[in-house]
Amino acid sequence: MLESRKGSLEAVADESVPLAFVKIFGNSALRYRALRCVACIIRYFFLQQYRAALLPGRIPVTAVDHPLDKKIPFVPIQIETYIDFVSLWIRMLSFALKKLGRSALEPVGNFLESMGDLYIHAAGVYGAHLSTTKRPFYLGRPRFIPIRVLDPHLMCVPSLHVMVVIRTYTWWRDLIGTLGAAGTYGAQAEELRQDALAITEAVLYVKQHSVNCIPAAMYAMSRFEPRLFPPEEAEAFCSDLFTNTECPRGEDSEEIRRHILGLYRRFIQEGPSSDDWRAPLLRFLEEEATKPPL
Repeated sequence: MLESRKGSLEAVADESVPLAFVKIFGNSALRYRALRCVACIIRYFFLQQYRAALLPGRIPVTAVDHPLDKKIPFVPIQIETYIDFVSLWIRMLSFALKKLGRSALEPVGNFLESMGDLYIHAAGVYGAHLSTTKRPFYLGRPRFIPIRVLDPHLMCVPSLHVMVVIRTYTWWRDLIGTLGAAGTYGAQAEELRQDALAITEAVLYVKQHSVNCIPAAMYAMSRFEPRLFPPEEAEAFCSDLFTNTECPRGEDSEEIRRHILGLYRRFIQEGPSSDDWRAPLLRFLEEEATKPPL
C-alpha cells in the first residue's frame, strides 16, 4: 500500500480495501457490475496468460527490453508500491461512495464496467502478440514470491499496471468535475495522480516492465477513452516521472522521459493511419522481434 496520508485532510489512501469490497458487493446496484469486472480480469488476463504459457508457440512472444532499463536500479522495497495498483482504484471507489453518496452509485458502476473493458482492450494486443522482459530472480521479500514464481510474465506491452492507474486518476478528476465538486475534492485528484506516477515508476524499479512498456500503456489509454487521456495529458504525465527521486540520476531520468515520450508520440502518429488501434503496438512488437536480445 502506498504511504498513508493520515493527518492530511480526507486522504483516499486511508480508505479500507476490505470495507470497500463490502460496500461494493453488498450493494445490489453494483454487485453484478463488480462481478462482471472480476470475470473480465480473470478471463482476459489470468486465463489468457496461463493458456499461452501452457500452450507455447501459438502466439509469438517478444522480449521488449531496452538499454535504458539498465539505468534504472532494482529497488526491491518498491514492490509495496507496485502491488498497490488494484487497491488504488478500490480505495478510490470507496471514497467516492462515502463522500458523494447516491450520486456516485451510477458512476461507480460505470467505472467497474469500464475496468473490465480496459482488460479486454489490452487483451486485444496480448492475444495477437505476447511480450516479456528480463527479471532478476529475487525472493528476498515475501511479496516477490508469488510474482516471480507464479506469474508467466507474458503481457508487458501495454502495461496494465500503468493503464489501470491512469484510468483511476483521470476518471476521478472527470467525475468531480462533472458533479461540480472539483473545488472540494481536487486534492484527492492530485493525490491519485501522484500515486499513479509512483506506481508507474515502481513497475520499472521492480523490473516487471521495460521503459518500452510505459509509452505503450499511455498510447493504449489515449485510444481507450481519448477525452480523459489526450496527448496533452499524456505528455504532462510523462514529464513528471522520476522528478521526485534521486534514482535514476538526473541526466538518466531525462533520457528515460525523452524515450517514453518519443515512443508515445510515434504510436500516436501511427495510430490514425489504421482502423485498428493496436496496429502501432503490434508493428513495434514485430520490429522488436527482429532485434538481437540484450
